[in-house]
Amino acid sequence: MKYRYLHSLGLFFLFLLAFLPIQCQEVYFFNDSNNPGYYDTGLAFKSGNSFIEQAGGSGDKIPTDATAFQGRNSLRLRWNSRSGGDWSVLVIAPGFPFQDISNTDTLAFWAYAPNGLKQADWPNLFLEGAPGATKTRKYSLANYAPGLDAKVWTLIKMPTRVFFTDPNQTAINFKQIKAVIFGQNAADAQEHTLLIDEVRTYKASANTVLLRPEQFRAKGYDSHIELRWKNTGNLGGSAFRVYRSLDEGKTFSLIGQTGKNDSIYLDFVRPLGLNVKASYRITSTSGSGQESLPSAIASTASFPMSDDQLLDMVQEYTFRYFWDFAHPQSGLIRERNTSGDIVTIGGTGFGVMAILVAIKRGFISREQGRDRLLKMLSFLEKSDRFKGAFPHWMNGATGKTVPFSPRDDGGDLVETSFLFEGLLTAREYFSGAGTIEEQQLRDKITGLWEAIDWNWYRQYYQNFLYWHWSPTHQFAMNFPVRGWNEGMMVYLLAIASPTHGVPAGLYEKGWAGNSNYVNNNLYYSVLLPVGPPLGGPLFFAHYSFMGFDPRPVIDRYTNYFTQNRNHTLINRAYCIANPKGFKGYNENCWGLTASDDPVQGYLAHEPNAGPQDNGTIAPTAALGSFPYTPTESLAALKHFYREYGANLWGPMGFYDAFNPQLDWYADSYLAIDQGPIINMIENQRSGLLWQAFMSNQEILQALSKMGFSRDVSKVSSISAPKLQLVVHPNPVGNTLHLDFVQPNSETVKIDLADSAGRIVHRLLEPTRLSPGPQNKQFLLPALPAGAYFLQISSPTYKTAYPLVISQ
Repeated sequence: MKYRYLHSLGLFFLFLLAFLPIQCQEVYFFNDSNNPGYYDTGLAFKSGNSFIEQAGGSGDKIPTDATAFQGRNSLRLRWNSRSGGDWSVLVIAPGFPFQDISNTDTLAFWAYAPNGLKQADWPNLFLEGAPGATKTRKYSLANYAPGLDAKVWTLIKMPTRVFFTDPNQTAINFKQIKAVIFGQNAADAQEHTLLIDEVRTYKASANTVLLRPEQFRAKGYDSHIELRWKNTGNLGGSAFRVYRSLDEGKTFSLIGQTGKNDSIYLDFVRPLGLNVKASYRITSTSGSGQESLPSAIASTASFPMSDDQLLDMVQEYTFRYFWDFAHPQSGLIRERNTSGDIVTIGGTGFGVMAILVAIKRGFISREQGRDRLLKMLSFLEKSDRFKGAFPHWMNGATGKTVPFSPRDDGGDLVETSFLFEGLLTAREYFSGAGTIEEQQLRDKITGLWEAIDWNWYRQYYQNFLYWHWSPTHQFAMNFPVRGWNEGMMVYLLAIASPTHGVPAGLYEKGWAGNSNYVNNNLYYSVLLPVGPPLGGPLFFAHYSFMGFDPRPVIDRYTNYFTQNRNHTLINRAYCIANPKGFKGYNENCWGLTASDDPVQGYLAHEPNAGPQDNGTIAPTAALGSFPYTPTESLAALKHFYREYGANLWGPMGFYDAFNPQLDWYADSYLAIDQGPIINMIENQRSGLLWQAFMSNQEILQALSKMGFSRDVSKVSSISAPKLQLVVHPNPVGNTLHLDFVQPNSETVKIDLADSAGRIVHRLLEPTRLSPGPQNKQFLLPALPAGAYFLQISSPTYKTAYPLVISQ
């Protein structure tokens, strides 16, 4: 894209010498739309033979377009003006408020014509306001705007004094303007298309001082380039403009604008090709379009990333939500990116695990992660609790409960279980002698863990647990936690509790006691052991299994790794079959789970004939299923990023959801959807969180009490499904036997790792093995009893297998 503007360097220095503060008032009528395909508070009307494109369920809304100067979309005006007809497009601010433009001096908007626009073809522009629906005189924009070159964003300005001073002006109150209206001008019987963005009026002082952005830098990735700069908040502008050069800095073109509080911009360059070399600079800009001196030039290039590099990128970006966007006072995790002080207890548990992943991947140091967790724990110790259980939401600054619903103002056992799924994982990750701080961390977690009165939530000792209890409303929510859903962790922790544990029989009588628990039907030729028809939303396979490793154990119903894998395969097969014919669904674009929704706001999407499948895909569904479907999930990751990244990839990774059918893309992030992405990818890559959580002796003992036993029917591998591995015995005492088939001639090493992923003993030094069956026997050193991981790696594969040492 190109950008037309004039910049006076001498005038800038004159302003700098004068150094007077900015005095700029802006009144917006449009800057973005959250609706799919149309602007809800805009109206489009036509009469006679004239045509104007309309959209929305009511058929009278202004269509939006994904090509935008700033933000997610622009308004699309597509018209054909004919003699005897008329059309008008009313651009009204969200909520239909009256706008006071009496102290502004300029009406402006950005314009873009896909096929160009002759100067004579501009529509009219006028205003509507109080009293009644009084309208100003119509003015041809051809008197104020040049012709537009094709695909060139151009800033159009019109002085508001034209309206204020017109001697023929009908009485109108400019403190109560309802709409900026574009309307029919010349009846040329030709179709025209014009995109408009950032429709506003403003008043700008002639004494504006704008400072040059500093510390500007660029970093290339597979399909995008990330730009960052230092934003001190006092640069004087109302936005930043981003310029790109594809000819080594000889010419720069405007590619976008971002808000005054931003310090990051992502340029999705994949449509330009692979290995894109680009140079960038940015300016600070005022509402009137005045710009600072440009920043220093930053140059970089995109490059094809390996699978591991892509996974690193997705995990690092996603981690930003849990680290950079955590509540500044408590360190707890905000519910979503618009939640302010509201933090989520379950999402905080997911964030605790994300911190451990970040330490392993080198995004932060062990000390940084430890200190942040101590901060969070110190806050939790002083926060509201209800018989030891935490509420669903609380204020991240005060620790006081924020009601999730009118009667949900007390303890939430499911959210609490997700919190302690994370905290118990962290306790084992920081196990061992360690530092005084790490001992404090473990002690704090243990104190909070042992304070939960799980029995209280049985509501007078019934055979199942209840989701909620409130001192005000008691058990009025009356919602038992019974399977199959996301709540298995509740029963695992309640039975594992060393202080207020519930009888192990509640697993059978409560959790699995629901008559609909067992399924055992085939869907798309895949057997589903338990759960509702077609499996339900995919978060059932994620939330309780970021810590609980289901691979090595089985109960009377199923191996839950098999359950979750088959659930995922059915979800994917349904999307491929696409019985409702939604746009976008295919073998690489799949995943139905709870997420933000373009129609309902938030919806638990799942495969069925009802409204729960409306064409909305959530990246967390496929990416949170990485351990179950590594090949299919990786293909989905590449598809989401490379094909939809311009709208779906943001500064904290993938946005929450998108709907290709409606051309809708969320601009939201949710903690409970970000968590499965970073954490389950790590469980697929290294088994880190599974290792640590399963090292808790209380967990191992609880699984035994619940009737789980070692699953000898199969061996599940993290990342090498072709390696047939048998480990025996397991649990093991002094001697370990391994049987596996080496696929080719190469060097292999075998290690024993603890719950934190640290190698504690090398069983086999790098040794070249021939293809074929391998039978190895190892004498184990004296190690503390607990859960470990056996790691076998070569240049072509790496697999990890859970191992319990009983000695």
